[in-house]
Parts: sequence; structure tokens; C-alpha cells
Amino acid sequence: MVSAPALAVEKDLTQKGEVIVREHCGRCHAVGLTGSSPNEDAPPFRTLSSKYPIDSLAESLAEGIMSGHPDMPVFVFTPHDVDAIIDYMQSIQEEPDAEPSEPEPDDPTEQQG
Repeated sequence: MVSAPALAVEKDLTQKGEVIVREHCGRCHAVGLTGSSPNEDAPPFRTLSSKYPIDSLAESLAEGIMSGHPDMPVFVFTPHDVDAIIDYMQSIQEEPDAEPSEPEPDDPTEQQG
């Protein structure tokens, strides 16, 4: 069971992460649960887990994100800010599409007609 103070800290960390990504990343990326990225080449943050494990981005955030294209500035964040960004990004990830379910076989005991 998570205590109330721990929940408050977790919520604060998530909110701090949201503020950071809106300020630094929202010019190009969709950083919320909905919407398109202002820069069509910048992936929405809510879809990043389909390409990368979100936790694996922590080192890049701490050492400097370098995307290889000139439109993206280099960002370097403090360890606490990295934790906040990762926490927020994990909170907005879309669920992977569910596999289509197999149709149920016909019940041989049912009578047709």
C-alpha cells in the first residue's frame, strides 16, 4: 500500500515532468494525451513506448538529447528533472493495440434455423 505522502510526491513529480516537457518539448512534440505534434516529424510523446522503453531515455535526457537533425536543440536535464520527465512520459503512454480476438467457435449444441 502506498501512503498518502508518497502519492503526493509521485503526483508532484509527474506534474513537474509535464511542466518541463511542455516548456522544452511542446514546440515540436505533442506532449499530452491527445493532439498532433506541431512538427509533423516529431513523434507524439504518448507513442514513444512503441519505439523505445521509456526508462531507456533517462541516460539521454541526463547527458543531452541529440537527435541528429538540426531542428531539435540539445537539452541536458538534472537527475531530478530526468526522473520527473520519465515519470510523466510513462503516465501518458498509449496502451498497445490489443490483438484482434479470435472469433468464438460455433457452439455445436446450438441449433440453427
